[in-house]
Amino acid sequence: MGASMGNHFERYAEVAEILARHGFGSLLAKLGLGRIHLGSGPWLPDDLSNPERLRRALEELGPTFIKLGQVLSTRPDILPPDYLGALSKLQSGAPEVPAEIITSLIEQELGGTAKELFKTFSTTPLASASIGQAHAATLHDGTAVVVKVRRPGVVAQVQEDLEILQNLAHQASRNWTAVADYNLEAIAAEFSGTLRAELDYLQEGRNAERFARNFANDPSIHIPRIFWSTTTSRVLTIERIYGLKIDDDEVLAMSDLERTRLADLAAKAAVKMIFEDGFFHADPHPGNLFVESASRIALIDFGMVGEIDNELQGHLGKLLLAFSVDDPDRIARALLELSINRPTADRGRLRQDILRFMRLYQGRPLGQIEISPLVTQLLALPRNHHLQLPSEIAMLTKMIFMTEGLGARLNPSFNLGTVVKPYARRLALARATPRTLFHNLSQMGLDVADLGANLPEKLRKLLDLLDDGVEVHLRSEELVPLVTRAERIGNRLVAGVIIAAFVRGIGELTAADQGRLKAWQNTLVAGGAGAVTVLGGYLAWTARRSGGGKR
Repeated sequence: MGASMGNHFERYAEVAEILARHGFGSLLAKLGLGRIHLGSGPWLPDDLSNPERLRRALEELGPTFIKLGQVLSTRPDILPPDYLGALSKLQSGAPEVPAEIITSLIEQELGGTAKELFKTFSTTPLASASIGQAHAATLHDGTAVVVKVRRPGVVAQVQEDLEILQNLAHQASRNWTAVADYNLEAIAAEFSGTLRAELDYLQEGRNAERFARNFANDPSIHIPRIFWSTTTSRVLTIERIYGLKIDDDEVLAMSDLERTRLADLAAKAAVKMIFEDGFFHADPHPGNLFVESASRIALIDFGMVGEIDNELQGHLGKLLLAFSVDDPDRIARALLELSINRPTADRGRLRQDILRFMRLYQGRPLGQIEISPLVTQLLALPRNHHLQLPSEIAMLTKMIFMTEGLGARLNPSFNLGTVVKPYARRLALARATPRTLFHNLSQMGLDVADLGANLPEKLRKLLDLLDDGVEVHLRSEELVPLVTRAERIGNRLVAGVIIAAFVRGIGELTAADQGRLKAWQNTLVAGGAGAVTVLGGYLAWTARRSGGGKR
């Protein structure tokens, strides 16, 4: 059998049976499940679309597969729009865990009964989800809290399913040519890491405290407090938030001014997370946002988060800068740099697709563009060219969609572009400041200098390799003049590249912000003149030296 079943044969058989019954029997061989005996469950009617069949299959497969579908619903770089729409409707409700099991788990984890640890504890759950169940309680000092308890057995079930998913991804990568350009095993591994983190309430508590630090100086955003003395990896005690869900009818009945203010607060918080903090809430659906007043929003549920490191921010900055100067070649390069796989892309065709995309938004300022359709169409480009984007971009996309949808519901004239524009511009310009410019130039100079210094050795190693395996007519002593000249060329190449990069950097800065250039005009001119003079003198000196020797 293609897949290694191990101790999970029954679950593999269940997965195969559910997929086949929902109309995906043709995929079983590609997933290494082709030889498993299928059961005889009821078949779905023929008039359902494939995306709808997939949604129903994932829901029947349970919590792990539902989470997978929810993650895939944010991946326009992998799936076409009809599948994204169907998977976005996935529901993850779960039957209630009996009160006696919940109180027993609390006692096992915290070393005391619920009556001893809390002043009050409600055995009727506030919510019951696939991973955990939430109960209202109060601490002995009267503080209202919510106690989240992880469902019994969920870790073992999720671990089993994650192992199966990793194996199915491996088999698909070997047997399914249509997905050859996507690193399915890496996608499965990333998903596994995200879901395992969501199972750990200690990590959720740390996430909440990090958000609290990031918004410590913003009174309009309330992040609930974590109570660590009654928190473990299986039990989380967090300050209870009172207020209206942001999409409640009472909120929607507020005045236009109040709803507009709330939409702006939610959007600005989301954009700050992305462009300033590099750490964002990856599941900001309406159920996780509470309105405490017309000028204050509270955020809950910190299990799923995304992080953007400096390197990824740099790639995003390049992409934004490329859009700011309407350069399809730069956009193509930025997309290729952003991709975590590097298939042999047809840059000419990618450039043509980018041009068609740009024509849709030609002449329209960012503040007048709906962000969600723009992002969906932009991320379809990598999918069409088999480029795979980092999982953080998928989380970011989901956050953007939810934020814009929420803002539009509160305020029909809301446009996320007006909120994003100053932050996006700042991120793009961060790559064009004189400090960043000179840092990049110095790094480039070191790289090229290293190339110049190591080129003779590389050539000698290549010659040794050729001598060992291939008879050539040109011997090593005949290459000595060439190697000597290569050393001179390498040194001069350093200077030439630095000058070219300096000129290009100033051009990028000018294109990105004409007003900002004026503030640095004298510094740039003086620095540029000095650099060009010194490097130009160096070029002249090396040229004079090379003229005295043999050519």
